[in-house]
Amino acid sequence: MTKLLEKAFQEAQKLSDNLQNEIAQQLLIDIENELKWQATLADPDINLDVLSKMAQAALIEDQEGKTEAKGFGEE
Repeated sequence: MTKLLEKAFQEAQKLSDNLQNEIAQQLLIDIENELKWQATLADPDINLDVLSKMAQAALIEDQEGKTEAKGFGEE
Protein backbone atom coordinates (compact mmCIF):
# COMPACT_ATOMS: atom_id res chain seq x y z
CA MET A 1 0.00 0.00 0.00
CA THR A 2 1.32 3.44 -0.83
CA LYS A 3 2.00 6.04 1.84
CA LEU A 4 -0.65 8.30 0.33
CA LEU A 5 -3.32 5.61 0.54
CA GLU A 6 -2.28 4.84 4.11
CA LYS A 7 -2.63 8.53 4.96
CA ALA A 8 -6.08 8.63 3.36
CA PHE A 9 -7.21 5.67 5.46
CA GLN A 10 -5.77 7.24 8.62
CA GLU A 11 -7.67 10.45 7.94
CA ALA A 12 -10.85 8.53 7.12
CA GLN A 13 -10.68 6.86 10.55
CA LYS A 14 -11.36 10.27 12.07
CA LEU A 15 -14.75 10.47 10.36
CA SER A 16 -18.09 9.10 11.50
CA ASP A 17 -18.96 5.50 10.68
CA ASN A 18 -21.53 6.69 8.13
CA LEU A 19 -18.98 8.80 6.26
CA GLN A 20 -16.42 6.00 6.44
CA ASN A 21 -18.94 3.62 4.89
CA GLU A 22 -19.77 6.11 2.12
CA ILE A 23 -16.09 6.55 1.31
CA ALA A 24 -15.51 2.80 1.40
CA GLN A 25 -18.46 2.13 -0.90
CA GLN A 26 -17.28 4.74 -3.41
CA LEU A 27 -13.73 3.39 -3.28
CA LEU A 28 -14.96 -0.15 -3.96
CA ILE A 29 -16.99 1.10 -6.92
CA ASP A 30 -13.99 3.02 -8.25
CA ILE A 31 -11.73 -0.03 -7.90
CA GLU A 32 -14.27 -2.24 -9.66
CA ASN A 33 -14.62 0.27 -12.50
CA GLU A 34 -10.85 0.62 -12.84
CA LEU A 35 -10.40 -3.15 -13.01
CA LYS A 36 -13.10 -3.39 -15.69
CA TRP A 37 -11.45 -0.57 -17.65
CA GLN A 38 -8.04 -2.25 -17.44
CA ALA A 39 -9.56 -5.54 -18.59
CA THR A 40 -11.27 -3.79 -21.49
CA LEU A 41 -8.06 -2.15 -22.64
CA ALA A 42 -6.12 -5.42 -22.25
CA ASP A 43 -8.61 -7.30 -24.45
CA PRO A 44 -6.82 -8.09 -27.72
CA ASP A 45 -10.15 -8.02 -29.56
CA ILE A 46 -11.02 -4.47 -28.52
CA ASN A 47 -11.53 -2.00 -31.31
CA LEU A 48 -9.44 0.97 -30.21
CA ASP A 49 -10.70 2.95 -33.19
CA VAL A 50 -14.13 3.07 -31.56
CA LEU A 51 -12.67 4.43 -28.30
CA SER A 52 -10.59 6.95 -30.22
CA LYS A 53 -13.63 8.17 -32.15
CA MET A 54 -15.64 8.49 -28.93
CA ALA A 55 -12.86 10.51 -27.31
CA GLN A 56 -12.58 12.77 -30.35
CA ALA A 57 -16.36 13.31 -30.39
CA ALA A 58 -16.30 14.21 -26.69
CA LEU A 59 -13.51 16.74 -27.24
CA ILE A 60 -15.38 18.32 -30.14
CA GLU A 61 -18.58 18.58 -28.07
CA ASP A 62 -16.59 20.25 -25.31
CA GLN A 63 -14.98 22.71 -27.72
CA GLU A 64 -18.40 23.55 -29.14
CA GLY A 65 -19.73 24.31 -25.66
CA LYS A 66 -22.10 21.34 -25.64
CA THR A 67 -20.84 20.04 -22.29
CA GLU A 68 -21.40 21.24 -18.74
CA ALA A 69 -18.75 21.64 -16.07
CA LYS A 70 -19.74 19.61 -13.04
CA GLY A 71 -18.00 18.39 -9.93
CA PHE A 72 -17.41 14.79 -9.02
CA GLY A 73 -20.67 12.93 -8.52
CA GLU A 74 -22.88 15.81 -9.68
CA GLU A 75 -25.68 15.02 -12.09
